[in-house]
Amino acid sequence: MLRLTELKLPLDHSPAELEAAIAERLEIEPTALLRYSVAKRGNDARRKSAIKLVYAIDASVTDEAAVLARHAGDAHVRPSPDTSYRFPVMAPADWQGPRPVVIGAGPCGLLAALILAQMGLKPIIIERGKAVRARTKDTWALWRRSELTPESNVQFGEGGAGTFSDGKLYSRIKDPRHLGRKVLTEFVKAGAPPEILTEAHPHVGTFRLVTMVMSIRETIEALGGEYRFETRVEDFVIGRDAHGERQLEGLVLSTGEVLPARRVIMAVGHSARDTFAVLHAAGVHIEAKPFAVGVRIEHPQRLIDVARYGPGAGHPILGPAAYSLAHQTSHGRSVYSFCMCPGGRVVAAASEPGRVVTNGMSQYSRAEFNANSGLVVDINPDRDYPGGPLAGVAFQRKWEELAFVAGGSTYRAPGQKLGDFLAGRPSTGFGEITPSYQPGVTPTDLSQCLPDFAIAAMREALPVFGRQMPGYDHPDVVLTGVETRTSSPVRITRGSDLQSLNTPGLYPAGEGAGYAGGILSAAVDGIRVAEALAMDLLGQAAVRA
Repeated sequence: MLRLTELKLPLDHSPAELEAAIAERLEIEPTALLRYSVAKRGNDARRKSAIKLVYAIDASVTDEAAVLARHAGDAHVRPSPDTSYRFPVMAPADWQGPRPVVIGAGPCGLLAALILAQMGLKPIIIERGKAVRARTKDTWALWRRSELTPESNVQFGEGGAGTFSDGKLYSRIKDPRHLGRKVLTEFVKAGAPPEILTEAHPHVGTFRLVTMVMSIRETIEALGGEYRFETRVEDFVIGRDAHGERQLEGLVLSTGEVLPARRVIMAVGHSARDTFAVLHAAGVHIEAKPFAVGVRIEHPQRLIDVARYGPGAGHPILGPAAYSLAHQTSHGRSVYSFCMCPGGRVVAAASEPGRVVTNGMSQYSRAEFNANSGLVVDINPDRDYPGGPLAGVAFQRKWEELAFVAGGSTYRAPGQKLGDFLAGRPSTGFGEITPSYQPGVTPTDLSQCLPDFAIAAMREALPVFGRQMPGYDHPDVVLTGVETRTSSPVRITRGSDLQSLNTPGLYPAGEGAGYAGGILSAAVDGIRVAEALAMDLLGQAAVRA
């Protein structure tokens, strides 16, 4: 098979035109094209009057060697890559060794547990929150009735924070082994639409993620895995090995049980602040890392569609438009869009009482009236929150508490019209754009609940973004605060063997450990860590796959 990339056709081309374009590009007769499949499809909207679909095609031809020789210097005609997944090791059929433990059932923990189960290692999965259906009810209770359940919400519970998001399934990570393809394949098996395998920017949306998470859990349990929901890890038992070095020996659970465990994957997510504190107290190497803070910004989706696609706005193939913006301020700060949700809504994402946090969510249809995105400013430990590994947690909490008060101390969020924000005056109401956040938005002054440097940076960036995307800085655009959970404020450092630098047996993984950002990259990291654990655990007993 040959992989042909950067093949561009008009938006409304026919299947026959695609076949003809493949043959023409490969310089072969149409009859020499035996079959083909779409590997990826995206779009090029730089010229709004002539938007193109951009394909990567896998094609079988009658004389592959001759075609490759003819295109020897062409980077866009190559042998198709082998994207199949191969397990590095497998447990013997009679394996009775110790069971690995996975803490957290978000995207990272979910794929780590699935891989371990598929390798025959029957993992134990510990999740502080509830199973995804019950968790969904608790999450809706906050959105509809201002009732927060600290252990069951947008951040905690089966599926992790990604369950209540746009469900984006693309990433900029380097993936030479095509582990992302393994993730997407497993998602399709679990009920995701097959087109996520071919779309350049696939997503699944919240409702589909719920059923997918349940399906993967059923697969893990069928392979011998065991789930323990509503169970929190309260401490780590750390002993010494024969050489006097630190060694993980077990976990103290909220049920009172001390679970023996010498190999544990830490996939706790970016909001497990109490777990970060326990790890620090246990002497596990942990450090503060950069993240970003800001607001959610809402526009009418139609405005974004027209700005991105011009006359093509509303075309069914294109769907609701997304955007990505960035600006370097005069003071050296980066201001950028984050986690953009076309046709979605802003949601309450608090996990601690007395604090307000925002996030964005879309369903698969992306059919809501508004588009929303994080509008965030970069921060780093040395400059903005010095004071130790957990200083970033304290920094996040400060602004979340102020947002809670500014919103009225009822889990309503503080909000402001963009025109008022730029003018430095409080908002007293909203205009053409209705905020989507529930349980409601209180018009106020966002400078009460964000750092001065973040306010100044966003005020500089917004007019710049308005010039890049007409209408972006319309005075009635809504800003809702605060966005503080862009990524983990800590990194649980690990070595080349993917184990903790100073606590062997502990495998930090995913977003919470500071090694991923988003569903796909977290899931890929979960696979990598599961493989490393399995190879270490099985040793000479392993069956090479």
